[in-house]
Amino acid sequence: MDFRPWLILLVMLSASLSGCLGEDEAMDSMDDEDDFYPEPWNRAYLEYEDNDSFSRVSMPGLYEIGEAQSIYVPVPTITAADGGAGITGGAEVHLGLWLPVIEGCDYTASNLSEECKVPVISEVGPYYDDGDVSATTPADRLGRFLIENYVPHGYGVAQVSVFGTGNSNHCMDLMGTDEQRGIDAAVSWLGEQPWSNGKVGMIGKSYDGSTPWQAATFGNPYLSTIVPMSGLIGVHELMWRNGSMEARGAIMHNGVYGSFGIDGDVSDSENLCEGYVEGYVNGPLAYQTGGMVEFAGNTYWTERSFLGRVVQNYQGSVYIIQGMQDWNVDPHMAFPTHQIMEEAGIEVKTLAGQWAHDYPDRVSGHSSQGSGEGAEAYPYTLRWDWADEMLYWFDWYLKGEGREPTLGVEMQDNRGGWRFESTYPALDTEYLVISGAELSPDGAAISAASTITMTYGPFEEDIYIAGMPTFHIPVTPSTLNGAHGYLEMRDDNGMRLGHAVMDYRFHAGGRDGQLALIPYVEVTGYMEFMPMDVFLSAGESITILMTQTGQDYVPSSSSVGGYSIDWDEATLTLPIVKRTCNDLFQAPMQDYGNSEEGLRIC
Repeated sequence: MDFRPWLILLVMLSASLSGCLGEDEAMDSMDDEDDFYPEPWNRAYLEYEDNDSFSRVSMPGLYEIGEAQSIYVPVPTITAADGGAGITGGAEVHLGLWLPVIEGCDYTASNLSEECKVPVISEVGPYYDDGDVSATTPADRLGRFLIENYVPHGYGVAQVSVFGTGNSNHCMDLMGTDEQRGIDAAVSWLGEQPWSNGKVGMIGKSYDGSTPWQAATFGNPYLSTIVPMSGLIGVHELMWRNGSMEARGAIMHNGVYGSFGIDGDVSDSENLCEGYVEGYVNGPLAYQTGGMVEFAGNTYWTERSFLGRVVQNYQGSVYIIQGMQDWNVDPHMAFPTHQIMEEAGIEVKTLAGQWAHDYPDRVSGHSSQGSGEGAEAYPYTLRWDWADEMLYWFDWYLKGEGREPTLGVEMQDNRGGWRFESTYPALDTEYLVISGAELSPDGAAISAASTITMTYGPFEEDIYIAGMPTFHIPVTPSTLNGAHGYLEMRDDNGMRLGHAVMDYRFHAGGRDGQLALIPYVEVTGYMEFMPMDVFLSAGESITILMTQTGQDYVPSSSSVGGYSIDWDEATLTLPIVKRTCNDLFQAPMQDYGNSEEGLRIC
């Protein structure tokens, strides 16, 4: 018996539907399939459990959860040339596995009927037995959510330790090629088992949200969908932005993750690999140069860059989940990645809320955000329908059941309103071009201690700044390499809206810069703000503060001195969309109140 048909009753009993959509409009948007798998904008008045630390599927599954299994997967592609366990032999990754208890199905048999074969959802990362429970214990980070929600619905769930962590041997390779091959071996093993239907999905947050991107680089035929949450499309891409380094960038491999797997026993010798040694050099060198340090055949950073190989090889779908207020893994991991997936013909959806480095459904994280970093959108950030959303996604892409997902972007603005866009930035985006002089800057030069303030407005109508504003700024350094810039955009109340950063050696943007700037020779910095989605009412203005550096970034060691700015040739471009209350929907709120009064501009 499938319990989901009872959703029909719940929908019919709903007094009204979500957010600002009228009842008649919302009912017209539904069809028979949507009764079973309702769209996000049709869920506001459905009942969801909100008294646990994570969301729950609205309808229970049919199956009990089997006992955890401890599995070691051999990785024969690791050889002596890779060091570590490639020298001692027997490189392997460890995983914990949970399967549903299905009557009449003996998973030890080699010839199983189709009714006994299940897809697998996997969560892969470095934290099992390294700051968290073992891989055979459901983890509060995500594993328990997956096991308790989806195994009863006929899915296997695997918690996998990357090399050098947990009970996996070999080296902690920080997303390098050794780690990638270990992940690929785990995906193949899960897809090839007699009890598997041959479809594997990967999901996780942060490091565990980066392993799905790694797996997708191989074009593994068993990998059918990935759900990266605040995941890295590349290591250098995360920690360097236009040549400007995050504070942790130089020590990420050896200082942050290098000790994983080193616990004082005889197997520690298996953790010494070329990637770990290279990390000591490449982090500091990248800090000095701002670039990827590719000279003399060095491939440390290119091996850890995933997006290009995903576009080239991957044949599955992608569901990106991103906190728009995430300072740990910034939202430029999601945008323009979403468009890049679309252009490559990959089916993609994105869920982007105004939370930080978190899951869509965790009260503790969402409720602790400060002003300008998610507080104004809370509690509308909480998505108690997230477990259902993932079930619908996995049912389609791993089982071939249910409703084909509506692809696009669920975006939440900084004041809490949710809306759906077919892509992002939206197709009807208007680009407002403003000259630098029109901003009335109160200075024409930057030094280490100075700040330049600019203003624009007031806006004549309600607007959204939605996308990645650009600011093209001609600068003239007074000393060698003396140009580094940080922009912060604020509203009338001083609330942060977004930021941009650049080492002007990388004035063209991206990861290709020049070794040095020439004193008194002008360059134009093509600065791009981090993705942002902010609502401004008619009559409101924006302020932009320019300094040499700002929150979370470190000027390059060679960036000294100051520079002058030619504001007459500078250009700010704002991506603008115009939306009304009718374009917004309300997510399920439970005890926070399902009323139109709760939606901030309706």
